Amino acid sequence: MKKIPIVLVMILISQSVFSQDSTKKTSPLSISGSVDAYYRYNFNNARDSMHTNNYTSFTNSQNSFELGMASVKADYTAGKIAGLADLGFGRRAEEFSYNDKGILAAIKQAYLSYSPSAKIKFTAGKWATHIGYEMLDAYSNRNYSMDYMFSYGPFFHTGLKADITVNKNITFMAGVINPTDMVSASFAKKSLIAQLHGITTNNKINIYFNYLGGKDISNASVNQADIVFTGTVSNKFSIGYNGTVKNIKPKPGSSNSWWASALYLNYDPTAIFGITARGEYFNDKKGAAGFGTGIYDLTLSGNIHIDNLAIIPEFRIDGAKDPVFYKNAGTFSPTLKSTGSFVLGATWHF
Repeated sequence: MKKIPIVLVMILISQSVFSQDSTKKTSPLSISGSVDAYYRYNFNNARDSMHTNNYTSFTNSQNSFELGMASVKADYTAGKIAGLADLGFGRRAEEFSYNDKGILAAIKQAYLSYSPSAKIKFTAGKWATHIGYEMLDAYSNRNYSMDYMFSYGPFFHTGLKADITVNKNITFMAGVINPTDMVSASFAKKSLIAQLHGITTNNKINIYFNYLGGKDISNASVNQADIVFTGTVSNKFSIGYNGTVKNIKPKPGSSNSWWASALYLNYDPTAIFGITARGEYFNDKKGAAGFGTGIYDLTLSGNIHIDNLAIIPEFRIDGAKDPVFYKNAGTFSPTLKSTGSFVLGATWHF
């Protein structure tokens, strides 16, 4: 079974090469991929795997060089029908598909779509969530480490959705899905998702209103409302904003919720170098995400571009109202209200 992904990748690559050699027309098959890796050092030297002072996705290590994920994605379009297979290998992919094992954990996305007209498209399968600002693939983010909203929100959905183009400025999506992050969910109740996207005529401002509501795998009621804003101020400066609130009501039990907000400031003085500052506040005073306090991260990331290679040196400070961080290995309870980390990430895509 371990040989299956390698064989599949070789078939996809050979098919792409054959298509490019055999015709000068645009091939219906598109192959892309990426690789990312990182090094992380926490300045409080929390050394054991339980206490690395990392509470967000994909960077749970200390003083170690780590592979993030190697990915290959194949898109094929034939008239009104299209298909996508997106495979990922490594810790990042395993954490993303944390409910799955073996080959299933390597399937980041896999879906079929049908477009009866230019204004509507139906999609069935597994796809990355529409909620939030940050993305699974490292090269799609300007910060290498992830924020709390991504880490404690949904990762992906499996189900059926419809994308509707109202006009050139407004699109709408609605769908029915399994409980969050579940590829298979026999007998489980289904959830609803929706998104309203607006874009200005000059393409400089985008705003997304996102929603998820229904039952999770434990039959608790979950509702999450999310907003994402992106704006281009100039050819060198842009901003992003993400705000979300998530309510969870167990059965039986009283409801709990968390809310969060993050601002992204992006400055690119040259095509080779850019910088991004992220500030996020994650309010979990009711303990819905397990913290029982308010927590924040302040992250400053450089972006050094060499063709499709990006090198991301990053300094990050995490803090909380109450002690949630550890000073060193061997301590059994948190004693610190803040901690700092350095991350050196690298991403490459084709």
